[in-house]
Amino acid sequence: MFLSWAVWFLIVAIIAGIFGFAGVAGTATWIAQVLFVLFLAFFLISMFAGRGRRPPVD
Repeated sequence: MFLSWAVWFLIVAIIAGIFGFAGVAGTATWIAQVLFVLFLAFFLISMFAGRGRRPPVD
């Protein structure tokens, strides 16, 4: 979920930068960066948290 929001804010930042809306572009870029870092943190946590679990043996 965070990655899709980060991509959308990045697209908004690029479009705003093209049209010269510096304030909007800067804010959207900052939000996209924060959401990407959150996505990366949750991804790494879920990767390492899933290592300890083993599938049940039938």
